[in-house]
Amino acid sequence: MLRAVSRPRRPVAALGIGTPVSEPSDDILTRPLGIDAPKPSRLAVLRPYVRYVAPGLGGVAVLGIGLLTLTGDPHGGEPRAVAMIAVRESAPQARAGAPAAAAEAQPDAPAAPPSLQSSAGDVERASGVTVTRPAGTAAPEEAVIIRVPAPDSTRLAAAPDPRLTERGRHGVMPRLGEGRLRALDAYARPDDGSGSARIAILVSGIGTGQAATAAAIARLPPAISLALSPYAADLEKTAARARDAGHEILLQAPMEPFDYPDSDPGPQTLLTSSRPAENFDRLAWAMSRFPGFVGLVNFMGGKLLSDQASLEPILKEIGGRGLGFVDDGASQGSKAAASALKLKVPAARAEIVLDAMARPEAIDRELARLEAQAKKNGFALASASAQQLSIDRIARWARDLEARGIRLVPVSAALRGQPRAAKVSVADH
Repeated sequence: MLRAVSRPRRPVAALGIGTPVSEPSDDILTRPLGIDAPKPSRLAVLRPYVRYVAPGLGGVAVLGIGLLTLTGDPHGGEPRAVAMIAVRESAPQARAGAPAAAAEAQPDAPAAPPSLQSSAGDVERASGVTVTRPAGTAAPEEAVIIRVPAPDSTRLAAAPDPRLTERGRHGVMPRLGEGRLRALDAYARPDDGSGSARIAILVSGIGTGQAATAAAIARLPPAISLALSPYAADLEKTAARARDAGHEILLQAPMEPFDYPDSDPGPQTLLTSSRPAENFDRLAWAMSRFPGFVGLVNFMGGKLLSDQASLEPILKEIGGRGLGFVDDGASQGSKAAASALKLKVPAARAEIVLDAMARPEAIDRELARLEAQAKKNGFALASASAQQLSIDRIARWARDLEARGIRLVPVSAALRGQPRAAKVSVADH
């Protein structure tokens, strides 16, 4: 039987130098940087002698070696660092009711994003609610009273109506239904025609800016009609959201301006130089973008609107599909009203462009003029673009409009014979 004999290791010479060195240790390699070497425990001091007693102690010696190994470095070789943590007191919080009065003192300030809203005034401007307090009482210290406007109960008919659609080269588009049923009637916002002073406002350009589109749908009164650009994304969803909120919708038709192509409305523009068939195809593309609109409104188009030879076939096509046409009033030389009357196509022209000068005081001045005109004539039609400034001023102006004896009505009221019955008819198809 072979038996292993353990012999003590003798000192060795390092690199041929005669001075003996002791047995090398791995403490330098395993000890973490920046940590002092741990003081050897009593068991560690006895470690050199264990090899002499191991054969006699058997299993007890093995257990002892395991304990020595485990207790050699209490940190197990892991790096460690010490960080000082200073405790500081948080800044004092402002009282919840304190900024409310200051916010209400600036009703025309722009709405802050939801993450920055810190007062009732900010919430009011962003959501359209009105912040009020009981007469003769001071502002509450910890809360405000919020009066939420009653939700609009008017529901628009579902769109698309299969009776009023057909499939064309570019997709589903409107058509005149059986019994001469028109999209102008089916998709219009209901209106009883009451009131001695009525105003219709058409806001165009919906869909091209996400923030302005959301603000127009949420903040403008539902009776205000919205015109969607055919170039916007997610048009079907935007149209559905607008109609769910009670807004009647129209389609913007890109038309040739005088300085075309320096000013270019975009692809599929209706041109005076194009044959009627070409313009019909471009018009079909626009009308296939989303369902549920009651009519079309020009986008630019100063040159086309002044050219009756090019305009009249387009108006006849629009009327023949059961739709109306609105001239936004921006072009002084427009022949749209005369051509529509000649062709018996439902049409109307905006008498005032509210934001022709995009300044708050100018828009307010035009709104006051619109109000005076409605009181004088019984009805007035205006147009505006979907820019944030215009939306803000119109929403602010309309808050107490009924208290001033004026009622908002949809644009279809002008197209359906209220009050322009002489201009409203159905085109021969």
